[in-house]
Amino acid sequence: MSSIAGLTKAKLLTGDGFSFLGKTWAEVLASFDSKKYAVFPGFCDVHVHFREPGFSYKETIAAGSRAAARGGYTCVCTMPNLNPVPDSAERLEAQLDIIRRDAVVRVYPYGAITVGEKGETLADLAGMAKDVAGFSDDGRGVQKDGMMRAAMREAKRLGKIIAAHCEDNSLLHGGYIHDGVYAETHGHKGICSESEYRQIARDLDLAAETGCAYHVCHISTKESVELIRQAKKAGLDVTCETAPHYLTLDESDLQEDGRFKMNPPLRTREDREALLAGVLDGTIDMIATDHAPHSPEEKSRGLAGSPFGIVGLETAFQVLYTYLVAPGMLTLEKLTELLAWNPRKRFGLPLGEDFTVWDLEAEETVDPDKFLSKGKATPYAGRKIVGRCMLTVCGGNIVYQAAI
Repeated sequence: MSSIAGLTKAKLLTGDGFSFLGKTWAEVLASFDSKKYAVFPGFCDVHVHFREPGFSYKETIAAGSRAAARGGYTCVCTMPNLNPVPDSAERLEAQLDIIRRDAVVRVYPYGAITVGEKGETLADLAGMAKDVAGFSDDGRGVQKDGMMRAAMREAKRLGKIIAAHCEDNSLLHGGYIHDGVYAETHGHKGICSESEYRQIARDLDLAAETGCAYHVCHISTKESVELIRQAKKAGLDVTCETAPHYLTLDESDLQEDGRFKMNPPLRTREDREALLAGVLDGTIDMIATDHAPHSPEEKSRGLAGSPFGIVGLETAFQVLYTYLVAPGMLTLEKLTELLAWNPRKRFGLPLGEDFTVWDLEAEETVDPDKFLSKGKATPYAGRKIVGRCMLTVCGGNIVYQAAI
């Protein structure tokens, strides 16, 4: 499609009433070659791992935020599986200090739901509330019903969101990829879909009971989509996200390589199609990358031995544009809602003078060696994708500019 097709009605991509650097959208658009470039609001990712403090050999806030800028993102929310875990105002401050010093885009941390993310004691949610995007124990599901109920009640009182990694540990059985055809034929231990959707069902009941604003992280199964669809119809205050890899890949794409290992795992084609249907009908509110870097050595141990997690900030828009927008499955307007507007609306995050400029005619081959992230593990390595980020502006400052 022509890159200008969506831009002839600028409000579809940028919203009404916004201006950047003192210019109207029409003036911003006019400053670029309309036959080649597209201008979007800065993207917003509510689910990333920048690994600092505690694991800077995997990623740093400086490297992660530069990677975000290269991918067109001007706002990200960082998960709390760190050392120290941000479970109190004092421990959160260690992360905030680094953000203030090193971040080139807007970085909003999550506070942990439980102390040490261990699921046993409620963290100091009140002490952290003014400085966090919400509360999450991402990487671990909160196993005890009573603990999640208490967390939801406190989050409701504080006016904050609970963003849940949903995983029932009793159903994992040591699995590390989807419990499907590939696992069976290649001798791998599988993770069943029920481990995800059973805990979502529990949390939806608790959200209905407490009135908490509830957000489900990285959904991957058709059952999860249907549960959330019905919860929305019932009037619950619930939103959810999925990731680019769950919309464009499934278990048939697996290879014996750690760059295909993430949690939740790639599921079936039927699950992928249900996720796309959920995106199209509004059940799925936003797309987040779950950018989760590890060292190259850690990810070199294959499906069984590598840690969960892939990187995604520097390829997300291109992957979604290439595999969903260009073939006509998703409009550019809808993709902009999923990547920019909906996450900000849900989490109350500012846009400011943030925008990103893309060449939608450029073609590239994914080369992890060119990533600004310290993480290099991506299932898209070597694939041809369309689109190139030319410029990202955050807070009126240029934070990324492509070499020409």
